[in-house]
Amino acid sequence: MSKLLVVDDEFRIRQIIRKYAEFEGYTVEEAVDGMQAISVCRERQFDIIIMDVMMPELDGFSACREIRKFCNTPIIMLSARGEEYDKIHGFELGTDDYVVKPFSPKELMMRVSAVIKRSSSNNSVKNDVFTYEGLSVDFSARIVTIDGARIDMTPKEYELFFYMVKNKGIALTREKLISEVWGYDFFGDERTLDTHIKLLRKSLQDYSRCIVTLRGVGYRFEAN
Repeated sequence: MSKLLVVDDEFRIRQIIRKYAEFEGYTVEEAVDGMQAISVCRERQFDIIIMDVMMPELDGFSACREIRKFCNTPIIMLSARGEEYDKIHGFELGTDDYVVKPFSPKELMMRVSAVIKRSSSNNSVKNDVFTYEGLSVDFSARIVTIDGARIDMTPKEYELFFYMVKNKGIALTREKLISEVWGYDFFGDERTLDTHIKLLRKSLQDYSRCIVTLRGVGYRFEAN
């Protein structure tokens, strides 16, 4: 049974998530702010964390930054702010998904299931290495290097990049990328994918040219 940690200063939000999560079979624990979340995560392991951004004592972004220092548990951020800057900031900190309030509890549970599924399947990556000029991708070790220097990426950047590399030369629609990388039916916000592409291009430096935008379709990874 998967263990879920809900971090939100609003009792009503915690109760709604608990109700739907327990109905889906999850074991649920709660924290009321970022400081408590960090303390709980040091003591116990969870399969996923759902964390609000705006909280007293310590906000969700700061808590995520601290948790990532000792724990790779998948994190879904909740926020009433839907600006691209906030989403980018969250993804750069290593969050796995970003949900804007008010949200559909059913959709949230679908995202939770998808993130856990993607996280548990990471160990099944094939043991092979892709190289192109100074770019090297070790799928089994989840290491990307450029001219010998290791490139740090968020978990979702790794998943998106690995999928594109494994399907190099193939036109990948936005719907296909969302389905394969996020693992849930697309709910109408293509900006989530586009934001991750921007972050990925930034991480790839000169090799950002390998990610080609196909207007009206999606993206393609080219390494010729």
